[in-house]
Amino acid sequence: MENLFDPARLTDLVTNYGPRLLGALLVLIIGWKVIGIITGRIGKAMEKKDIELSLKSFVRSLVSILLKVLLIISVLGMIGIQMTAFIAILGAAGLAVGLALSGTLQNFAGGVLILLFRPFKVGDFIDAQGYMGTVREIQIFNTTLKTPDNKTVIIPNGGLSTSSMVNFSTEPTRRVDWTFGIAYGDDSNLAREVLNGLINDEKRILQDPAPAIVLSELGDSSVNFTVRAWVNAGDFWPVFFEMNEKVYRIFPEKGLNIPFPQMDVHLHKTE
Repeated sequence: MENLFDPARLTDLVTNYGPRLLGALLVLIIGWKVIGIITGRIGKAMEKKDIELSLKSFVRSLVSILLKVLLIISVLGMIGIQMTAFIAILGAAGLAVGLALSGTLQNFAGGVLILLFRPFKVGDFIDAQGYMGTVREIQIFNTTLKTPDNKTVIIPNGGLSTSSMVNFSTEPTRRVDWTFGIAYGDDSNLAREVLNGLINDEKRILQDPAPAIVLSELGDSSVNFTVRAWVNAGDFWPVFFEMNEKVYRIFPEKGLNIPFPQMDVHLHKTE
């Protein structure tokens, strides 16, 4: 059996591989520090451009991982490891993992698109995938919403990035729509006057664009007025609910009846 501890053999190993190992180690140490410097400068450059925090951390980590993988492959090549077979094995393993995690990769790609194009940001109120809520966190694979009734909803980014989504926080103002009905026979001019007074008394309603009050429908049981007014986005729900309450209270005081659906039944006696 060949003696592995033969002094001559050890001398050959040190002579042949010692400089390679030292050079590879030196490249690894210097390369690791250079990668840290590069990722640090990328982070500072993104800070100057006021890029969102979640995108900054993602880009830095992605660049760092890619550069470190390339560095390790280069170091392994320096010490004599045949990288062709190694890369082929990595490719086959990557393909197998990709097929097994196709949904996860789709969510990953969706997270990248969301972070790059920013259809919404943390703090926005959105309606997506059948859920409405405030965006609490945008992660690489999913987005977390907090619903108005304090439920946490986790939505995969794959579907979120490719389907329709409503962002209620993009614009500073929103239009509030109401439909108020009065009974047939009531004074429509009086109803318009009352509604106009309520709109003018509500200071949170904006005058530009001007509010609109129109008789929109002659319904089965009521004459319906549609009221449209613009408010700041944060005042939407308070104004909507308070106006409903005011109309319910003041209409009867002004002699205006709020009708409800009713049906007349006629009985015919047959012999």
